[in-house]
Amino acid sequence: MRSDQLMAILNELDASSADIQASAVISADGLMMASHLPQGLDQDRVGAMGAALLSLGTRVAKELERGTPEQVLVKGELGYVLMVQAGPDAVLTVLASSAAKLGLVFLDAKRASAALAQVL
Repeated sequence: MRSDQLMAILNELDASSADIQASAVISADGLMMASHLPQGLDQDRVGAMGAALLSLGTRVAKELERGTPEQVLVKGELGYVLMVQAGPDAVLTVLASSAAKLGLVFLDAKRASAALAQVL
């Protein structure tokens, strides 16, 4: 039941913008809770990398006295990876195109992460 709710939120997020190419909910320890990822991406690997990136972002923010991180953004030549906290024990990961309007992606991701936090 909960996984159906998580998937419904991810499906709504992915449908909200043509710039959003994929999304996933990952636990703080790297386990994939729900995903809408392209074929060919290993869910376990994405989960592990997401947890590692979130851990590193948290450490950087703490060491540089920036507080608790709300999001982590990676920009590559082919697009963006955005990670947004979704409650205390999970993170929403969003893949967006390189032409994405980041303000809209941030807004949609923030709304989805709030909805995910309520379910989790």
